[in-house]
Amino acid sequence: MVKGQEESLSLKPAWESGIPQGLVLGPALFNIFVSDVDSGIKCTLSKFANNTKLCGVVDTLEGRDAIQRDLDRLKRWARANCTMLYEVLHVGLGNPKHKYRLGGEWIESSPEEKDLGVLVDEKLNMSQQCALAAQKANCVLGRIKSSVTSKSREVILPLYSTLMRPHLEYCI
Repeated sequence: MVKGQEESLSLKPAWESGIPQGLVLGPALFNIFVSDVDSGIKCTLSKFANNTKLCGVVDTLEGRDAIQRDLDRLKRWARANCTMLYEVLHVGLGNPKHKYRLGGEWIESSPEEKDLGVLVDEKLNMSQQCALAAQKANCVLGRIKSSVTSKSREVILPLYSTLMRPHLEYCI
């Protein structure tokens, strides 16, 4: 997209925390649950695992109005299916950051959002994700240093590879 002005709105089920992470059952049930959510939606609606996003280009008034009409449709669907709608992430340089409503309530604008485990901000920058990963890795390193007396390579290298390295490699 050339202009780079896009809105992304998150839709998550009210029961999202009821199924343990890592099971195939949660995403499968979610996909069955939201199979009819896109009927009548004109903007881009992406569904993955336990997350659904409504996206649209907002460089014109018509684009903003299309998102609002789709939000009104989603609000009716969410009310009928006991689901919650969350927040807006404004993406792109010069984005006008329109405010949207669900029924009579304004949707909060978010400066960042976690999407598929990756923390992304409105400039599509993941530096906060990297800082959090480094912080977790430093905590693990501190635990290794305080609990392991031997500093030999044969002891430290497997601990580093098993406990610390995954934090540094995940989503970076």
